[in-house]
Amino acid sequence: MVGPPGTGKSMLASRLASILPPMTDDQALESAAINSISINGFDLNNWKTRPFRSPHHTASGVALVGGGSNPRPGEISLAHHGVLFLDELTEYERHTLDVLREPLETGRITISRAARQAEFPANFQLIAAMNPCPQGYSCDGKELCQCSSEQQRKHRSRISAPLLDRIDIHIEVPRVSHDLLKETSVNTENSLQVQARVGNAYKRQLDRCGKSNADLSSKEVEKFCALNEAEIKLLDHAMEKLKLSARAYHRILKLARTIADLYKADEINGSHLSEAISYRTLDRLIAS
Repeated sequence: MVGPPGTGKSMLASRLASILPPMTDDQALESAAINSISINGFDLNNWKTRPFRSPHHTASGVALVGGGSNPRPGEISLAHHGVLFLDELTEYERHTLDVLREPLETGRITISRAARQAEFPANFQLIAAMNPCPQGYSCDGKELCQCSSEQQRKHRSRISAPLLDRIDIHIEVPRVSHDLLKETSVNTENSLQVQARVGNAYKRQLDRCGKSNADLSSKEVEKFCALNEAEIKLLDHAMEKLKLSARAYHRILKLARTIADLYKADEINGSHLSEAISYRTLDRLIAS
């Protein structure tokens, strides 16, 4: 999420865990087992509660992925089956962020020390938020922004392109007028209603292929995320126009399949695919 301060990025991130499907017994046991060997241990009051971890931007790579002479799980493993929220993303050290690349791909992290090696699960939902420029105001030509183009470029370059390539949805969170804010506070769904829709979409995925769309292999993507000729041309054009990677190609298909599931559609159509592609356009701006 990219937007100026005070637009609700942190609030939106904190609500995500409440709309995820309820944890299964196996997921809850895995989460409890990881927490039981952490410094703080496991709190029984958190049984079957999706983890929400929000480390400070001064956190080190070891704090994120785990480590020590007697390896312990880091924030990414404590967020297993839950949410890892990185606020002020551009304030993290670049090499610290890049340690996330492997676990985002594999869902696991291996920590090797001279005396021993430990492997921890790390299947988490990454949410990140950042300001559009060093000053924090909107950089779309409005009068409040006083940053030069070079300052903006340096600000964005603190995030590596390989990491951005692993984040499926990039959205802008602009300022909202007070009148619109009052209107939306009355005419919106609550978290339980949204969770029900998410749960139905997740059940469709399990019924179709026995796993979530995010966990589909390349061959399974070809089978379950098939496109017709018109959608193939649309995606090919987007790949060339936006200069997207092969990884992004498969991630767009998985996201389009998930959007279709939310609409209870059996096949991916042009609107589902277009929406999935639209979420990848912002990384070209950030990485430029």
